[in-house]
Amino acid sequence: MSVLLTIVGIVLFVAGVLISVALHELGHMLPAKAFGMKVTQFFVGFGRTLWSTKRGETEYGIKAIPAGGFVRIIGMMPPAKGQDPTKVRKANTGPIQSMVENARSAEYETIRPEDHGRLFYQKAWWKKLIVMASGPLVNVLIAAVLFTGLFTLYGDRVPQTTISTVTDCVIPANQATPDRKCQDGDKVSPAKEAGFQVGDRIVSFNGTAIDSWDQLTPLIRANTDKAATIVVERNGRQVTLRTNTIVNQVLDKPGSDKYVSVGFLGVSPDNKLERQSVGYALGKMGDYTVATVQALGRFPEKLVGVAKSIVGGERDQDSPMSVVGASRVAGEIASSDLDVGAKGASLVLLLASLNLFLALFNFIPLLPLDGGHMIGAIWEGIRRGFAKLLGRPDPGYVDVAKLLPIAYVAASVIVVMGVLLVIADIVNPIKLFNG
Repeated sequence: MSVLLTIVGIVLFVAGVLISVALHELGHMLPAKAFGMKVTQFFVGFGRTLWSTKRGETEYGIKAIPAGGFVRIIGMMPPAKGQDPTKVRKANTGPIQSMVENARSAEYETIRPEDHGRLFYQKAWWKKLIVMASGPLVNVLIAAVLFTGLFTLYGDRVPQTTISTVTDCVIPANQATPDRKCQDGDKVSPAKEAGFQVGDRIVSFNGTAIDSWDQLTPLIRANTDKAATIVVERNGRQVTLRTNTIVNQVLDKPGSDKYVSVGFLGVSPDNKLERQSVGYALGKMGDYTVATVQALGRFPEKLVGVAKSIVGGERDQDSPMSVVGASRVAGEIASSDLDVGAKGASLVLLLASLNLFLALFNFIPLLPLDGGHMIGAIWEGIRRGFAKLLGRPDPGYVDVAKLLPIAYVAASVIVVMGVLLVIADIVNPIKLFNG
């Protein structure tokens, strides 16, 4: 049964990924067609074609490797300066120039005279910007729909003022692991000394009435190593507990790798599943966006750790993973002991997070990513706008073909990173649950 549930989880997640990819490419194709650009291919996947059909001038299909997709819009690169775009010219210059001109020639071998006016490069800069931005924006929209649906229909676990665990000793956050137990020399936690019990509901802290856990946390942190008087409700009556909080190292916030020294009590809250508002859902999406941007900034550093994990090193739980790894996690969730609602919510959250990552990754202003073409379109608009404002000749189209050598290097790095992550996800995968 466990194996069957694992397969179901993987299949559902992969289907979600393929749908997300198809919608991303649809985001490029629809505005391209609306602006009169010629689109010859729309494919989900790479490699050998499994199925295809032609509708009008566009071939639609599915390829064997479910790891992306593409839309082919004719005329992405303008002809070289002074070159007749109707005539293909093979390059015989240096290796870099040859690389650029051969790519340009390959592009124009498929262009017919009647396509003039429908080529991507010939369109207004803002139309090109919309076409290239619409793909990742679709992923943003998918993420927003999934986050909103998740938190408004299913809900989120909100910390209550009721205590679920009382820590026996003080363990610095940089030493905390699932297997770390209290050892000789560890200080007894202030909560243990004060006599807290599971089920106590915190009523006040140093005279301040407590309505939520979010209100309590900063009060404890700000108390450093001072005296603390806490009133709790226990078995229907109020009990006053006294102790001194101590200074301890804790993570600045969930998902952060920064430690701060703050007041520490040693209690954890009970959590209750509560449906949230649309504003809450979008706020959570904003938090995930910030965390994803930070993760992208630390990506090279994290990748070094992933490489080490392949040869026997320990793999961090927050290290990046490939679609293979994410699919494995989806299978692990599906076969876990969580209830059906929690499993579904976890899979939706995983897919929403993936869409957000795909969007932000594609916005990176570097070819061959969508962001590279977007920067080219924006730069073209700026150049032409200033030329018109200053009464100078039109500088013409931005030639993105000149950036192809950089694009090839970037693409090679992306492929190597992808292969590295896949190997790590097979050899030393991230596990959500022990065992």
